[in-house]
Amino acid sequence: MARSYCPRCEPEADPIGEVLNVAWCEAHAPTRDGLDDHAVTHAGPASLTIEAGGGDNRHWCDLLHREGRRAG
Repeated sequence: MARSYCPRCEPEADPIGEVLNVAWCEAHAPTRDGLDDHAVTHAGPASLTIEAGGGDNRHWCDLLHREGRRAG
């Protein structure tokens, strides 16, 4: 059976001898701000797709949903 533990409160805990579930206490909880957060920009194209690399999907969608050409 697993038990919760804070790695900073219990540095001697043995992950080989028992199943440990990391649960940081309030005093030792890691911050949510990373050192590189300032490097992230929001500039870029405004069009987003649901999938990573969704540009290919957009091309297929354009092809399949294009208006049919009438012979005339």
